[in-house]
Amino acid sequence: MSRRALRRLRGEQRGQEPLGPGALQFDLRDDDDAEEEGLKRELGGRRPGEAGKEGVRVNNRFELINIEDLEDDPVVNGERSGSSLTDTAAPGNKGRAPCGNTDTKADGGVARTAPPEQSNASGKLRKKKKKQKAKKSSTGEAVENGLEDIDRILERIEDSSGLNRPGPAPLSSRKHILYVEHRHLNPDTELKRYFGARAVLGEQRPRQRQRVYPKCTWLTTPKSTWPRYSKPGLSMRLLESKKGLSLFAFEHSEEYQQAQHKFLVAVESMEPNNIVVLLQTSPYHVDSLLQLSDACRFQEDQEMARDLIERALYSMECAFHPLFSLTSGACRLDYRRPENRSFYLALYKQMSFLEKRGCPRTALEYCKLILSLEPDEDPLCMLLLIDHLALRARNYEYLIRLFQEWEAHRNLSQLPNFAFSVPLAYFLLSQQTDLPEHEQSSAREKASLWIQQALTMFPGVLLPLLEYCSVRPDATVSTHPFFGPNAEISQPPALSQLVSLYLGRSHFLWKEPTTMSWLEENVHRVLQAVDAGDPAVEACEHRRKLLYQRAPRNIQRHVVLSEIKEAVAALPPDVTTQSVMGFDPLPPADTIYSYVRPERLSPISRGNTIALFFRSLLPNYTAEGPGEASGSDAGARATWGSTVPSCRGPGLRVPAWTPPA
Repeated sequence: MSRRALRRLRGEQRGQEPLGPGALQFDLRDDDDAEEEGLKRELGGRRPGEAGKEGVRVNNRFELINIEDLEDDPVVNGERSGSSLTDTAAPGNKGRAPCGNTDTKADGGVARTAPPEQSNASGKLRKKKKKQKAKKSSTGEAVENGLEDIDRILERIEDSSGLNRPGPAPLSSRKHILYVEHRHLNPDTELKRYFGARAVLGEQRPRQRQRVYPKCTWLTTPKSTWPRYSKPGLSMRLLESKKGLSLFAFEHSEEYQQAQHKFLVAVESMEPNNIVVLLQTSPYHVDSLLQLSDACRFQEDQEMARDLIERALYSMECAFHPLFSLTSGACRLDYRRPENRSFYLALYKQMSFLEKRGCPRTALEYCKLILSLEPDEDPLCMLLLIDHLALRARNYEYLIRLFQEWEAHRNLSQLPNFAFSVPLAYFLLSQQTDLPEHEQSSAREKASLWIQQALTMFPGVLLPLLEYCSVRPDATVSTHPFFGPNAEISQPPALSQLVSLYLGRSHFLWKEPTTMSWLEENVHRVLQAVDAGDPAVEACEHRRKLLYQRAPRNIQRHVVLSEIKEAVAALPPDVTTQSVMGFDPLPPADTIYSYVRPERLSPISRGNTIALFFRSLLPNYTAEGPGEASGSDAGARATWGSTVPSCRGPGLRVPAWTPPA
C-alpha cells in the first residue's frame, strides 16, 4: 500500500504530521557552506555526507517527506545508476568490492567510463547505503506489520458490508441497533442492485448538471422542477444534552407562523385550491405540502404526492441544527411539540412511498430513523412495522437481533407481529444454503419453538391467516375448539385490531409452500399439547383475557396512518367519530405549544340569530362556537386539531401490555 493511500486511511493530509521534539533542527553555516549546499541540492536534493548517526539536518522539515526515495540513486532515462548494478550481483560477491573501476550510465545511449576517484567514492557510498538499509530493516518490519493490520481491518469492513458472510458480526464490532446508514437512505442505491446504475441514473445525470442547489442532503435529492429554495423561517435548536442524548426542537419564525395561520384557514375551507395558492407564496411550507400530498394521493396522482413529500423533507433537512445527526441514534425530537410532528409524518409518508415503490431496504432505514427519534414513546408505533420491512428486505439477522435485545424491556413477544415474524425469520434463515449445517438446524429448532409459543398465545391468528393465503385447513384444525371460529371471536378488541393490522400487511409472506408445510407441522404439535393439558395453554388464555383491553394512543395513530381497512374498522368509536387531519392525526393530549393561533371573529359574535340557530343543531356545538373558545388553550386546539382525552402512555411499555408478576 502506498503512503498516499495510508495517509488517506488515517485521515491525514500531506504536510500535517505532528511535530515532535527535535523535528526541526537549525544550524548556522557560512556562505561557503550555503553555496556547497546549493550545489548538492541541484545534484540530487540530499547531502550524502550527512547520512551518519546524527541523521539528516534540514531547514524545512517537509524536505523529509520523500527522503527514502531520495536515498536511492537518481533515475536517469528510466534506469538506476551506480549501486543498482551491485544490488543484482551474485550472492557470493556480497561482501566484496565491485570488480573493476568502471561504472556505466545510460545517457542518450552513450556509455562513459568513470575516473578511478569517482568509482572509489561511489564504492564508499554503496557501503554506507548497505549499512543504512540494514538499519532500516528493523523499522521496515514494523511498517509492514502496520500495513498488514490495516489490510486486515479493510478485509473486516468489506466482509461486514458484503453478503458473503451470513453469520452475525462480532459483538465488539456491532453498531447500535438503531444506527442508520446514509447510503441506505437513498433509494437509488437499492434500485441499482436490481436494475443496474445505467438504468437508474440514465435520466438523472443531465438534470443534476442543471442543479443550482448548493446544499448536500441525505433524505432527498433536489429537483430542477422545484421552486428556488429560500429560507421559509423554519429552524432547529438544541434544547438540552444529557446522558449522551441530545434533545432538539423545530422552531417557527414570525413569518412562518403567519403562513401556518393561513394554512389552517385553508384547511377549514375544505378546498385544496386554497392550499395551492398558499404554496405559490410559501413553496416550502411543510404542513401545506403534507396536506396537498394527501389530496393528490386520493386523486391517484402518486408521482405528484411523492414529489411534495420529498420537497417537505428537503425543507426540514435544510433547517437541521449542525449537531443534529440522522445516523447516530442519539438525537431526540419530542412528538408533543407540534413543530416536530411534521418531520415524523413526512418521514412516515416517504417510507410508505418507498415500500410501494419496491425499496424495502430503504424503507427499513427510514423506519429505524423514525424509531430512533423517540424510541421510548414511539409515537407512530414503528414496532408494528419494522418486522415487516425487515422480512421484506430479507434482513433476518437484524430482526432477530432487535428481538433479542429489546424483548427483556419492551415485551415484544406480546405483539402478534413479532410473535409470528421472529419464528418466520428463523425459518427463512435456516433455508439459506450458504449457512453451515449446525447453524441451519439451530435456526430451524428456534423457529419451531417460537412459532409454537405464538400459536399458543394467539390462536385466533391461524384461520384468518390461512384464509388470506387461500389455504383450506384440514378438519382436525378447523373443527378443534382451540383454533376454531370461537378463538377469533373471543379476542379482546385491542388484540383483534393488532391481528387485523398484521394480517392485512404481512399475510403474503406466508404463502410459500415450504413455509406452509412447516406451519402445518407445528400446528399439529400445538394441538397435541392442548389435548394433553399443557399448563402453558391455560396461562396464555388468562393473559389474553387480562391484557389488550384498550390500545394506547400511538397504536391508534399508527392504524390511522396505515390505512388498512380491517384495522381501521376495529378502531373504537371515540376515534372514528372525530375529525382526523392528515397533517396531524390524533394529536397527544399533553401537547406542548410554543405559540397560539390568534382569535378570529365569527358570525356568532356578530349576533347572527339564524346562524346561531343552525349551529346549535350541530353535535359539537358550544357557546363560543366550534373551535372558538377563549384563552390560549382554545386557540391551541383550533391551531393543531382536536385533543380528545386518551390513554397516552410510554409506547408498548404501559402496564396494560405487561404480564402480571
